[in-house]
Amino acid sequence: MANSNYYLGQDPESRLGSTPRFFYGLRKNENGSVFLERSDQAKSNDSISINNPGDPAENFSDFENGVDFYEGIDINHNLVFDNLKYQQYRWDDRAIFYYVDNDGQLVARINNGHEYDNFDSEG
Repeated sequence: MANSNYYLGQDPESRLGSTPRFFYGLRKNENGSVFLERSDQAKSNDSISINNPGDPAENFSDFENGVDFYEGIDINHNLVFDNLKYQQYRWDDRAIFYYVDNDGQLVARINNGHEYDNFDSEG
């Protein structure tokens, strides 16, 4: 079967190399609300900000494209890096849309979009 995708310039595989395309960052605010942020590295307007503004000595400096990170909190659920925006993050080649359905179940839709409600992500 012939490839039905056409690209002007580099195709996503050439552009990203071996780095997975999608970044998923998980964070929790002071109120205990959990947020999942997704970034598509093949889109020119998507970006990743790993550290929040603050003292550079408190920044997370070991960020690597394509390398998952799950150690942003200690065993007592305290932040390990004060400026780190995401306590956990992972990479994937698949477009995964996470949401909680009407029954309270966490659902992951793979390569099939989901319409999210608008809300204040800073709250």
